[in-house]
Amino acid sequence: MKNDVNHTTSESNDALKDKQLATERIDVLTVEQQQELIEKYDTEANMRKIAGVMKWVIFIGLLAFSLFQLYTAIFGQFTAYIQRSIHLGFGLTFVFLLFPSRKKGRKDRIPFYDYLLALVAAVTGAYWTINYDRLVTSLGTITQMDFIVGLIVILLVLEAARRSVGLPIAIIAVLFLAYAIYGQYMPDIFAHRGQSLEQLVNLMYYSTDGILGTPISVSATYIFAFLLFGAFLVKTGVGEYFNDLAIAVAGKLIGGPAKVAIFSSALQGTISGSSVANVVTSGAYTIPLMKKLGYKKDFAGAVEAASSTGGQIMPPIMGAAAFLMVEFIGRGVTYWDIAKAAIIPAILYFAGIWIMTHFEAKRLGLRGLTDEEMPDRKMIWKKLYLLIPIALIVVIMMFGVPVIHSALYGIIACIIVGFFNKDVKFGIREIIDALVDGARTALSVAAATACAGIIVGVVVKTGLGLSLANSLVDLAGGRIFLTLFFVMIASLILGMGAPTTANYVITSTIAAPAIITLLAPDVSQALVPITVVLAAHFFVFYFGIIADITPPVALAAFAASGISGGDPIKTGVHSAKLAIAAFIIPYMIVYSPSLLMIDVTFWEVAWLVITAMLGMIAIGAGVIGYWYRPINLLERLIVIAAGLAMVYPESMSDIIGLVVFGIMFFIQLATKNKGNKQGQLGTTTN
Repeated sequence: MKNDVNHTTSESNDALKDKQLATERIDVLTVEQQQELIEKYDTEANMRKIAGVMKWVIFIGLLAFSLFQLYTAIFGQFTAYIQRSIHLGFGLTFVFLLFPSRKKGRKDRIPFYDYLLALVAAVTGAYWTINYDRLVTSLGTITQMDFIVGLIVILLVLEAARRSVGLPIAIIAVLFLAYAIYGQYMPDIFAHRGQSLEQLVNLMYYSTDGILGTPISVSATYIFAFLLFGAFLVKTGVGEYFNDLAIAVAGKLIGGPAKVAIFSSALQGTISGSSVANVVTSGAYTIPLMKKLGYKKDFAGAVEAASSTGGQIMPPIMGAAAFLMVEFIGRGVTYWDIAKAAIIPAILYFAGIWIMTHFEAKRLGLRGLTDEEMPDRKMIWKKLYLLIPIALIVVIMMFGVPVIHSALYGIIACIIVGFFNKDVKFGIREIIDALVDGARTALSVAAATACAGIIVGVVVKTGLGLSLANSLVDLAGGRIFLTLFFVMIASLILGMGAPTTANYVITSTIAAPAIITLLAPDVSQALVPITVVLAAHFFVFYFGIIADITPPVALAAFAASGISGGDPIKTGVHSAKLAIAAFIIPYMIVYSPSLLMIDVTFWEVAWLVITAMLGMIAIGAGVIGYWYRPINLLERLIVIAAGLAMVYPESMSDIIGLVVFGIMFFIQLATKNKGNKQGQLGTTTN
C-alpha cells in the first residue's frame, strides 16, 4: 500500500512538473514567422517565391551564376571589364526576376515588365563581352549605341538597388549623378566644371571608375566566394550549432540567455552579412528565453539587436567589408592586416555588451538556465569539428594564402564536414542548393556595389571627397574631437538603411577623407601613414554599422522588437546604450592606432586592452546603475568618469582612472551586503 501511495505521489509530481514545463514553454518563432520578419525589415530578403517552370529556370540560372564564379576563382578571372560586366549582368537579371517592384507586391508571379527588364539586363550585361575589342581600343570615345546601352545600365542599377537594397542608396546615387552634371552651379567650395550626360555615361559604364569599379570588382571575386562559403556553412548545420555552442558556454551563467545571445550573435556574424538576419535567426530563440527569465521585453530585444549588429564588425568576415577595405586602402595592406586590426575593437565591443547585461541580470536577480533547460553539452563538445572550416580559413590566411583560395578551401572543408554531421542531410542535392543559395544572396550585394560604384565614380571625378573633408575640418576649426564628432554624425546618417558593403563604400568615400586630411594635412595620399588610413576607415565603418541600432531608423532594433513585442524606439535606445563601446572604440582607434595592432609591442597592446576593459566595466556599472550593489547617481557619474579616463589612451588619464576605479571597487566590496539588503527591502516595500 505504501509503495502504491509513493507511486501515485510520484506520478502526481511528474504530472505537475510536466504541466509546469508546458506552462513555461518558450514561444519560439516558426521558420515561416522568422522569414516574414526578416523580409519586413531587410529589403535584401524580400524575394518572390516562384513555382512552376520559372522556378527551375531561375534555379538553373543561379546555379550557372555560381559555377561561373567558381570557374574564374579556380582557373583565373577574365579581364576586368568582362569579369565585372558578366557578374553585373547575372546580378541585375535575377534581381528583376526575384525582387518585386514594391515591397508588398505579389510574390507568386513575375509581371511582364520584369521579364522585359531581366532580358534587357542580360543583353546589356553581355554587351562588354560582345564588343570588347572595339571598346578597349576606342580611346574613351563611345558611339550612340554605346551611349544608349550605358544609360540603360545606369537606370537598371538604380532600380535594382532600390528593389534589393532599399530606397536610401538609390536616392544618394541619384543626387551624386545630379551633382556630377550640375557641379558648376554648386557653392564655390563644392563647385566643379560639370559633366555632360555623354561624359557621365562614359565614366559610369566604360571605365573602371564607375559601376564597373572597385566595389563590384570585390563583389565579383572575394565577396561572392565567401557568400558561397557562408551558404555551405548553413547547409552543414554550423548556423544551428552556433546557438547550441553559445548555450553550452554561457547558458548557466547569471542572466544566461542574454549572454547566449551575445555569444551566438558574435559567431553568427561570421556567416551573416546582415544585422537583421542575424537578429531574427538567433533572436527567435534567445529573446523569448530572456523574457521568460525576467528581462524586460525592450531590454531583451536590445541585447539581441546590439549583439547581432556587432556581428558585422566581427572578424574574419566583417559583413564582407574586410575585403572592400583591402581594395580601397591598397598600400600593400593584406586581408590578414584588416582581420587582425579588427580583433581588439570587436572584443571590446562584445565585452561592453556582456558587462552591461551581467550587471542588469544582477540588478534584477536573474538566474541562468537550469540543467533541465540546457542541451546535452557532451554532444555539443563532440561536434566541435563543425568549426573546422572557419578555423581553417583563419589559419591559412595567416600564412598568406590568397583570400579567394582560402574561401575555396573553406568550401571544400564544409563539404567534408557536412558528410560527417549525421544531424543534417547532406549530399549532392544540398551542395547544389548551397551553390544556388550563395548566388541568391549575392544578388543584392552585386546591385549594392554597382550602385556604390556610381557614388565612388562621382567622388573621384569631381574631387568631392576632398571638398567635403576640407569643409568638415574647417567647420570644426581644425579641432580633432569636433571633426571626429561631425564625421560620426555623417557616418550614422549615411549608414542608415544600407547593407554592410554599400555602407562601408559610401562612408569610406565621403567621410573618411576628413579624418585623413585632419591627421595628415599637406601630405600626398601615398605618404599618409598606414595607421592613419586604417584608423579613418575603421572609424567610419564602425559608425556606419552602428546606424542599424541608432534611432530613428535602427532596422536591427525594429526587427528585435518584432520578436520581443517591445517598442521599436525604446529598443533602439536600449541597444545604443548597450553598444556604448561602439561609440567609444572608434575614437580610441583614432587617438591610439596601436589598438589596431600595427607596429606595436605585445606589452603596449596588453596595457591598452586591460585599461580599456576595466574602463568598460566602470562605464557599464555606471550606465546600468549596479555593480556589487545598487549605486546612486553620484557614484554612477564617478565610475563613468573613471571608465572614460581609462578608455582614453593616455598614461596620465589611465593612472587617474585606475586610482578612482580602485577606490570605488573597494567601497563596493565593503558595502555590498548593506546595499543589497536596502535594495531588497525597497523592493519588498514597493
